[in-house]
Amino acid sequence: MPAQTILQYPHPVLKKVCHTVTSIDESIRGLIDDLIETMREGPGSVGVAAPQIGVTLRVCVIDVSGSRHGKDNNHGLLLMVNPEIVDRSGNAVMREGCMSVPDYTGDVERSTEVRVRFLDGADGSEREITASGFEAVAIQHEMDHLDGILFLDRIVSIKTGLFRRKNYK
Repeated sequence: MPAQTILQYPHPVLKKVCHTVTSIDESIRGLIDDLIETMREGPGSVGVAAPQIGVTLRVCVIDVSGSRHGKDNNHGLLLMVNPEIVDRSGNAVMREGCMSVPDYTGDVERSTEVRVRFLDGADGSEREITASGFEAVAIQHEMDHLDGILFLDRIVSIKTGLFRRKNYK
């Protein structure tokens, strides 16, 4: 499956609340494959949500295992369909970026641990995991996309929280 074009802010699809997936069929599996390839092609990407490629369905993929921030504490590749956070604890401010908001990063406050229930896109089984640290932050970031929320909406301080990234070519 080919990597897809990432929609960029202020594209209106990025602000839409996504629809629940009613069944995991071949079209959803194809969407998941596209999300995986898109994530892998993105520089430093650890996750992609369906609305970032123009699809308003509650599907996202996350894999922090290749990141220095998440390599020692992760569940590997997560194929999340209809994810919901059922519990959360702790909080911390971390710097975030997003392929849909290129060139900028911002300080965002997130829970440091989340328990998430979702359908596994690989086999349709219901899963529940507890994630912490960087993986928990990545899950919350991608799940926000499913509700039409960007990290820009969660910046803790406009005065000190938003910075232009250096151009790394």
